[in-house]
Amino acid sequence: MRVAGVLGAVWVAICVVITALSPSASAASTAVTIGRTADDLPIRAWRVGSPDAKRTVLVVGEIHGSEPAGRAVARRLRAMRPPRGVALLLVESANPDGGRAGTRWNGHGVDLNRNFPFGWQPIGLPFDTYHSGSAPLSEPESSAMARLIRSVQPRVTVWYHQHMRLVDRSGGDPRLERLYARRSRLPYRSISPLPGTATRWQNHAYPRDSAFVVELPAGSTRAPSTVTPRR
Repeated sequence: MRVAGVLGAVWVAICVVITALSPSASAASTAVTIGRTADDLPIRAWRVGSPDAKRTVLVVGEIHGSEPAGRAVARRLRAMRPPRGVALLLVESANPDGGRAGTRWNGHGVDLNRNFPFGWQPIGLPFDTYHSGSAPLSEPESSAMARLIRSVQPRVTVWYHQHMRLVDRSGGDPRLERLYARRSRLPYRSISPLPGTATRWQNHAYPRDSAFVVELPAGSTRAPSTVTPRR
């Protein structure tokens, strides 16, 4: 099943998870630049909802430039009216270098999802598939995201990837992970723990919050398909 066939259910699922945090609505949106990339492109975050909201949901559409489908979810969420007491923080791309080039890495040839501090290991050389950088948070993009997360401490963070078609048991709140999986009609499964990932770092550093990975199917967001209901 291609990604276009599940995006509707994925959209419903993220809305349900957000609404589960609080029951009514408010709105307003602003964009800020939270950092710049290795190639000096801006990394932007959109805030939707009240700046005084008690809970924030962070959505990251892309960290690997070769896995761009989640950007469509982040773009669509800009038009959402979040529940009262909840604000959305939307980073369409945490890796604009890779997004522009259509590659996994940033401009330094680093896999940003191996560059976070928890469990970091030196892996490979620049532009090797999983090259983890010279040190934890060596890259401007991962540093910018870590600063943002430390500052905001989002109650929930959803990181979109491709192409495994599942919701990962990422070590966050299993109630929210299962809720997302059920409403998105994606399987709820475990990916073996990997070194230096954003979700492992978040869940270790902020155990009261919850970060998890949604792996969308392969393919274009524009490709026609049908949704097969799942339990």
